[in-house]
Amino acid sequence: MAYWAVIPAAGVGTRMAAEVPKQYLSLRGRTIIEHTLERFLSHPRIDGVVVSVATEDPIWPTLPLTGRPQILRIDGGAERCHSVLNALRALVSAGCDADWALVHDAARPCVRTTDIDTMIDALSDDPVGGILAVPVRDTMKRGSGTQRITATVDRSGLWHALTPQMFRVGPLAAAIERALDSGVKVTDEAQAMELTGQAPRLVEGHADNIKITRPQDLELAELYLRHQEESRCA
Repeated sequence: MAYWAVIPAAGVGTRMAAEVPKQYLSLRGRTIIEHTLERFLSHPRIDGVVVSVATEDPIWPTLPLTGRPQILRIDGGAERCHSVLNALRALVSAGCDADWALVHDAARPCVRTTDIDTMIDALSDDPVGGILAVPVRDTMKRGSGTQRITATVDRSGLWHALTPQMFRVGPLAAAIERALDSGVKVTDEAQAMELTGQAPRLVEGHADNIKITRPQDLELAELYLRHQEESRCA
């Protein structure tokens, strides 16, 4: 049984208002995606990494790690779900249907290697699979279109979904295809599995596994990476 990291990286990151897609912004002397990929390339339990990038992406070929033999580059799609599906189809074509796919956002460079281990240990015998997540601790509000509070939401049982999200290659590919055929562009892999009637497992991770979405997130990610580095060296 193999474990594959799947990294959708064909987005443009419009909320960052940057000149390049957010995965190529600089973070501690490297691009965001290089930090992200290194977490999986250096992990002893990950057999390979499939990266979905835009067809005419001019930056990807310039990155030093693109020549690493563990990386398979696949053309991305219009939405995240299409990019993930393209990567999964490549694995299905290679006969990896029964292997595990750990789908991870390119803009989450702070995922801890210990959380990857925790996920694999928790889910390797699970009949469905699951996701990294953290319980909601803040008071949750539902807002209107005019940014007025319409309700306070009971936070008991609520979790923040993170990545990686780990499912078997074949069933996940089939679930995403089924969702798209039904006109549903799922926003994460767990949603695709939920639509098939499955109940993915929640595996608690760490809140520093942030997704870089807005400019201020870069500073926070740098803080987390520096802290993780100092903790390893201590």
